[in-house]
Amino acid sequence: MSESTDPASPAGRIAAGYAFTGPALDLGALLWDGACRPDLQIRIPLSMLSRHGLVAGATGTGKTKTLQLVAEQLSANGVPVFLADIKGDVSGISAPGVANEKVTGRAADVAQEWEATGFPCEFYALGGIGTGIPVRATVTGFGPVLMSKVLQLNQTQEQSLGLIFHYADSKGLELIDLKDLRAVVAFLVSDQGKAELKGIGGLSTVTAGVILRALTAFEQQGAGEFFGEPEFDTSEFLRTSADGRGVVSVLELPAVQDKPQLFSTFLMWLLADLYADLPEVGDVEQPKLVFFFDEAHLLFNGASKAFLESITQTVRLIRSKAIGIFFVTQTPKDVPADVLAQLGNRVQHALRAFTPDDAKALKATVKTFPNSHYDLEELLTGLGTGEAVVTVLSENGAPTPVAATRLRAPQSRMGPVEPAALEQAVKSSPLYSRYAEAVDRESAYEKISAEQAAAEAQAEAAAAAAAAEKQAKEQAKEEQKTARGAPKPDPSLAEQVVGSGLFRSLARSVGTQLGREISRSLFGTAKRRR
Repeated sequence: MSESTDPASPAGRIAAGYAFTGPALDLGALLWDGACRPDLQIRIPLSMLSRHGLVAGATGTGKTKTLQLVAEQLSANGVPVFLADIKGDVSGISAPGVANEKVTGRAADVAQEWEATGFPCEFYALGGIGTGIPVRATVTGFGPVLMSKVLQLNQTQEQSLGLIFHYADSKGLELIDLKDLRAVVAFLVSDQGKAELKGIGGLSTVTAGVILRALTAFEQQGAGEFFGEPEFDTSEFLRTSADGRGVVSVLELPAVQDKPQLFSTFLMWLLADLYADLPEVGDVEQPKLVFFFDEAHLLFNGASKAFLESITQTVRLIRSKAIGIFFVTQTPKDVPADVLAQLGNRVQHALRAFTPDDAKALKATVKTFPNSHYDLEELLTGLGTGEAVVTVLSENGAPTPVAATRLRAPQSRMGPVEPAALEQAVKSSPLYSRYAEAVDRESAYEKISAEQAAAEAQAEAAAAAAAAEKQAKEQAKEEQKTARGAPKPDPSLAEQVVGSGLFRSLARSVGTQLGREISRSLFGTAKRRR
């Protein structure tokens, strides 16, 4: 019995730690004493994939291929996978790989039966930015708590935002996109709407201003494209194909890699939505879904305290929903310590020590591993491409011995598919017709705009009526004034006669006989006959 196969030898004890009884994924063969041992296989229990993990290493050391290798085997075991493709180079998982000398040589080294295989994939894009089925969320579906976190609001502002959401819900004002939320905030501090929240605390103009400015900055990060309808149903990520393999959902992110806030916003919503919808299941034989977030440092660089707290809590709790999360990045220090502590499975590719900072990062990485039979500082700087230091959780939840491993080769294409093929895959998906076309139905913005327009029209009509009434009164006064100042017309003949002194004298004497005779002669009346 050779030393490497002797159960009492260091190599034998390492290999014994990976001899699982249940279903497991094959990572590769043990590296020991400068040689690859294909008879000593390094694996990870399928049931432990929900305990989260980290794939780390310097640029060009094979992290993405490791991600691809694990995702392929998960799919083959009926586990759906979600891949966040920041660089646009994992779309090749949908197409069979190409055999070449390197691939066949690697397969022979690690005792792998390699066969070119493509896996069932769906391609997505955030809000339709880039090539993929658009993934959108409504503002209401996102909720005030998550919105407060991504807008980096303080506690008072978060409470005010909660009141705004409550008001919109009670008044039937649907918050679908960001312009809806902005319209409601602006309305509640306007002359027309500022009394609406008085009974439940009110909304100060200062707080409203903070929220509106934060929304503007958020939109400049591209978030306006993410919010809208139709809202994506996150259960689509849990599907399997007709042949029982797990569907690999690839989120194409090259177009938004310079918008980390948009990416982190999507991550928070997705994990929170899945956590809210899925039942508690505890430990299971295999996870319901496993996430891989490539270039994970983009998630955490400049992240707010609220975001880090949210991610830490989600990573800690979502395991009970049988959801696994793997972060893929350059060094473990890219991941916050509280998050790193939740990652039970580790695949560490080579690190470089060209600078003092590199050397410091190397020492920090070594300290995150259990005690091992290797000189890890020396080993981590000497690993080749496609080799890694591995430690995972065994079937009973205990860490396995640290194992230097030569990893297997992915069976799918190691590189992106052609743009035309990607476009065809997107448009031929049954989900494309369901989510491709954005819908902008009547919601809070349109309803408030209509109410304000109606109020303005009513005010204009009232003002016009008042002006018309005032003008009519002024015109009547003017006419009266004109009438008083006009010259009197010449009297008629009858008026002259009636108004003359002779007629007044006649009227006084009309009762006398003389008067009666005179009046008859004047008016031509005949003397009454007796």
